[in-house]
Amino acid sequence: MSALTLLAPGVHFLPGAVNSVVLEDGRGGALLVDTGLDESHARKLLRGLEAAGLMPTGILNTHSHADHHGGNAQILKRFPELKVFAPPLEQAIITHPILEPITLFGARPPRDLQSKFLLAPPSPARLAPEPGLTRIGGVDVELIEVAGHASMMYAVRVGGFLYAADALFGASALEKHPLTFCADSRLQKESAMNLGGLEGVRVTLPGHGDPTDDLAGLVAVNLTAYGRTAAAVLAAVQAGAASVDDLLARVCDALGVTMTNAGAVVLNRAVVSAHLTELLEAGQVTMTVQDNRLVFELDDRVST
Repeated sequence: MSALTLLAPGVHFLPGAVNSVVLEDGRGGALLVDTGLDESHARKLLRGLEAAGLMPTGILNTHSHADHHGGNAQILKRFPELKVFAPPLEQAIITHPILEPITLFGARPPRDLQSKFLLAPPSPARLAPEPGLTRIGGVDVELIEVAGHASMMYAVRVGGFLYAADALFGASALEKHPLTFCADSRLQKESAMNLGGLEGVRVTLPGHGDPTDDLAGLVAVNLTAYGRTAAAVLAAVQAGAASVDDLLARVCDALGVTMTNAGAVVLNRAVVSAHLTELLEAGQVTMTVQDNRLVFELDDRVST
C-alpha cells in the first residue's frame, strides 16, 4: 500500500509500522515528517506523493531513532536538494547514526547491533527551528517539545491536527512492547501529560498506531502503560539489590516479555536504566558498587 490517507485539509499520512506525515504547502509541494524505517517505506512514500501530485519541499525528522529517519537516504537520492531538519542532538545522530548503537551498547557495537533497526543510513541533518510557530519547507507548523522517548523530540501541530511522534503510542503498540522505550522516563510522562492539555486538537496521529479523535483517551492509555513499567522497575528493586541486567530480567518476567535478540536487550535495558535514574533522583533507590558490580537497591530510609 502506498496511497496517502487524508486526515485534514492539506494533511496526509502514510500508514505503516511507523507513520509518515505529508503536509501540503498549498502550491503543489509538501513537507515530509518522518520517512520510516527503510528504503521500502521511502519508496511507498514517494509513490504516494506522486499519486497526490505533490513534490517534497523538505524533511523533518521528529527524533533520531532509525525507524523514523531510515527512509531519508532513499528520498535524498531522488531529491538531493532537500534539506533535512531535526531537533538538537537528534540532528547529530541522524548525521552520524552510529551514535545510536554506540549509546545503547556503551562502546563500538558488535555486528548484531548494527541492523537497520538501530543503524540507519546517514543523512545530512541540520537543526530544526526552536519549538513554537515556524515555517519549514514552505509549510507553517507548530513544533512542540516532547522529550522523553528520545533525548529531544518534536511533536508537530497544524491547526486541529497533531502528530504526536513517539510521545504517544497506539494501544496495540503499547501491548506489543510493554517496555516502551524512553531515554528519560520522567520527561516521557510529562510530555504525554502536556499533550493532553492541548486544546482544539481534533485528530491525533501517534508515531505508531492509528489516528484518533480522542486525544485524552490516548494520553490516558499511554500514562497507564508508562506507570505499569515504573511500578515493575520499582518492584524489581524491592525484590533485592541487583545490577541493571538482573533487574531487567525481573522486569521482563513481571511484564511477560521474552527477549530473543541483542537489540531487544539493549533497548529494554535502557528503559530500565531510565527508570532507575528517575528513582535515584526521587530518593527511592540507591546506587553503589559492590563486588565490582553497579548495584541498585531500595533506599533503607524509604518505607516499602
